[in-house]
Formats: sequence, C-alpha cells, structure tokens
Amino acid sequence: MTHDRREMLTFAAFGLAATVLPLPAGAAEETPKFGLIGQMLAKPGKRDELIGYLKEATGAMPGCLSYVVALDTANADAIWITEVWDSRESHAASLKLPAVRAAIEKARPIIAGFPQHFETVPVAGI
Repeated sequence: MTHDRREMLTFAAFGLAATVLPLPAGAAEETPKFGLIGQMLAKPGKRDELIGYLKEATGAMPGCLSYVVALDTANADAIWITEVWDSRESHAASLKLPAVRAAIEKARPIIAGFPQHFETVPVAGI
C-alpha cells in the first residue's frame, strides 16, 4: 500500500501524546497549544517494529511537550499516538528533523493506514 504526503506527515505528527502538561493560569491568553491524537495501523505482525521506529524519532523534538505511543487493546496491529506541542509551527518543524525523516522512511513500508486522526487544542492536564 502506498501512502501520500499527508499520511506521512500525519504519521510524523502522531507522533504522539495524549497527556497534557499543566498550563499556567491565564494560559488561554497564550499561544494555543497544538495536539494530535491518532490511530496508526501496522501491517500484520509489524506493530512492535513500528513502535521501535517511533521510539527512535522521539528524542529531541523542540516544542514537543508530550508524545505518547500506546498499544490499542482491541487491535493487535494498531497503536494510538497522542502529541502535545507548544505550537502548530513546532510540530511542522519537527517533520524536518533528520531523526523524524529517517523514522518515516523506515516505517513507511510497514504502515497499513491511519484510520482515525484528531487535532486538538490542549488547555489543561497533568
């Protein structure tokens, strides 16, 4: 299965992470945070390999406040990625990082799809 540019950008974005760091009082007046929550499907039996590639790419990502990769308990080939960024721009910049680009190239052949994808505006959390 081939993947278009948008899917690959979404993959990099998933990148990760539903937990939100606490925001200071008056956060509504600050630049809105940027969040992504998405389900990613690996080809059958390739979920652990896919998770390994994601782990390789989640080191230093400026502006990333949270990036969580979680197993889908209902589908042995699916994962959920929840991300929180300080801005949409930081997320976009992360897609140009060498480690992220390398992970996308390695993972592309074993990705079966992105059935669910949601953008969020994180406002509170721990």
